[in-house]
Amino acid sequence: MTTLSTRALPGGTTHLVRPRALRIAMVAPPYYPVPPQAYGGTEAVVAGLVDRLVSRGHHVTLFAAGPRGTTAQEFVRTSERTLSARLGEAIPEVVNAARVLGLLRSRTVDLVHDHTVAGPLTAPSRAVPTLVTVHGSIAELAELYRPLGPTVRLVAISHAQRASEPGLPWEATVPNGIDVASFPFREHKDDYVLFLGRFHPQKAPHLAIEAARRAGVRIILAGKRTEPVEDEYYRTKVAPLLGRDAVDVGVADGVLKRRLLAGARCLVFPIRWDEPFGLVMVEAMACGTPVVALSHGSAPEVVAHGRTGFVVERPEQLARAIEDCERLEPADCRRQVSEHFSVDAMAAGYERAYRRVLERGRRPGGRLPQARAQG
Repeated sequence: MTTLSTRALPGGTTHLVRPRALRIAMVAPPYYPVPPQAYGGTEAVVAGLVDRLVSRGHHVTLFAAGPRGTTAQEFVRTSERTLSARLGEAIPEVVNAARVLGLLRSRTVDLVHDHTVAGPLTAPSRAVPTLVTVHGSIAELAELYRPLGPTVRLVAISHAQRASEPGLPWEATVPNGIDVASFPFREHKDDYVLFLGRFHPQKAPHLAIEAARRAGVRIILAGKRTEPVEDEYYRTKVAPLLGRDAVDVGVADGVLKRRLLAGARCLVFPIRWDEPFGLVMVEAMACGTPVVALSHGSAPEVVAHGRTGFVVERPEQLARAIEDCERLEPADCRRQVSEHFSVDAMAAGYERAYRRVLERGRRPGGRLPQARAQG
């Protein structure tokens, strides 16, 4: 719930003051439903955030494609069908941004919280502030945000992401959160390790297969390969390594994902790029499953080395780390997520960011526009 504050009254008495509820326009990408049925990390984060903000007393208008799936008081459908087959194309993003711009004109909101790539380009046309969560690679997106100046404020999802471009207009760092209770905790594991994610060179599942083989343990792989780069990588690097001890089960829906995560001895996360967050690491730990990762991006922030997994520097160290996971306590993994990466903590972090942005706009000389103007 929203935190109460106190206000002094004449005579030295005080009384509780409840901060006013905010009217938030939440903008999701057009590729997957909110929440997603299978793949869709950003959409899962948006769904959890929307539901928690509503439970904290705020009014949320969600702009998203596909069916309604959250408790948002108002759902504005940007397209009847989601556009997963066109992920990576520019036009769907631009069209989605244009539609949201038009739909916002008839609504009064305090601020816009945008989770898309092209959406922030419309921020200068609005009188209310725009807060943008940067879900992608900041190395690619920095030149999008710089020209927008003070018309947008950015939220990083890890300190590593923010530190790589410190000159951008960052407002806060808010790690992604999950509904911990929706992930089953298992103390006793099955005899396999897991790779869960995109079949992409940046995710490097071929390294996970090679490490599992050196450790003498079976590996299950579950992920998507719908983009051309993913399909090419899968055919040339992953498929030749598959066998009885390395099995691809395809894209995992919510039910299968949780079953695989809960049963695995560890999640192998051999990324070869600066991953901004890596939601699957948190999902694994919520199930009591440690994570073995290469030290790129946010991995050292998310995984408590030696307690909830191992973060190593070189691929040849992955196999030993897989073996060492046997001495870790599953309960420590679950506790790490409950304390640092819950959806409640995420919602509280965003609520603080919203109020800071709005308060700045009200101060004399503030560079952000006044709240509650027409969108």
